[in-house]
Amino acid sequence: MLVNLLFHDNCFDGASAAAVFYRFYLDRINSSADFSFQGLAHQAGQQFYPELFAGDENAIVDFKYSSSDRLTWWFDHHFSAFLTPEDERHFRNDRSGRKFFDPTYKSCTKFISTITASRFGFDCPMLQELVHWADIIDGALYQDAQTAVEMHSPAQKLMAVIEANEEPAFLHELIRQLATWPLEKVATRPDVQERFHPLAERHHQTVRIIQEQSRCQRGVIFFDLSETHLEGYNKFIPYQLHPTASYSVSLLDTSKRMKISVGWNPWCPKERRHNLAKICERHGGGGHPVVAAISFPPGEVLKAREIALGIVAELADSSAPANAK
Repeated sequence: MLVNLLFHDNCFDGASAAAVFYRFYLDRINSSADFSFQGLAHQAGQQFYPELFAGDENAIVDFKYSSSDRLTWWFDHHFSAFLTPEDERHFRNDRSGRKFFDPTYKSCTKFISTITASRFGFDCPMLQELVHWADIIDGALYQDAQTAVEMHSPAQKLMAVIEANEEPAFLHELIRQLATWPLEKVATRPDVQERFHPLAERHHQTVRIIQEQSRCQRGVIFFDLSETHLEGYNKFIPYQLHPTASYSVSLLDTSKRMKISVGWNPWCPKERRHNLAKICERHGGGGHPVVAAISFPPGEVLKAREIALGIVAELADSSAPANAK
């Protein structure tokens, strides 16, 4: 029996959700099953291809729904979980009892842990710390932006390594170990620490770059990193630099995609006035009401910049001074 497990790639919650599902399946469904892992990334255009569902059973966690008749398990918590209305109807009509969706959860890891406990009697106390940190990291439940940016905890360091990883086999090994070892033991592995050290230096450089590039007007931070060759950044940096801002909008041109990121400052005292997932869905993207993104083919800078500036204008607080910093 081969189970093909598809998960949100380069994402702490995606890897953690995969680890919890992997442990659940072996403990409660089939202890002799073999697993293969496949990371999925949000890209412009179609997300799923038939060859992705090559297992005897196929599962997706922390990623969009597929109406393929080869998909047997699905867990997701994103507001923008369906590529098309037809996909959503397909899910609503499913009677397998193995496909689950709830956008009220902060993390897919917590969602899977809760559903598998209540529906299948799965209980693994060792995973509680992993579930706890997945909720903090994916739900932005840090006490402040400084804590989120400084990344002192082992879990945050592991997060940085996972987000920057370019070796699928390494991440797949981490997922297997997160399912069977305590989180701190995995996070303090020598090879994880070795990978983190250069990332920490790059992180400090990125803070300086965003400080130079970002501007905040009418409650919205905007910065364009399309010419910096960065592949990513800690999404809380702009809120540490501009703590009174409500929203952030950024551009990033990576080797895989041109990306607009849109976020809400979780420490902002003002009421959130926009569903960011709905805004990004207009342009083929999506995510959560508080953090979302739009993907384009690499190099589509002009189109992405025009859309990003339109989002900045939409989010701008008309009551804030135009020169607010």
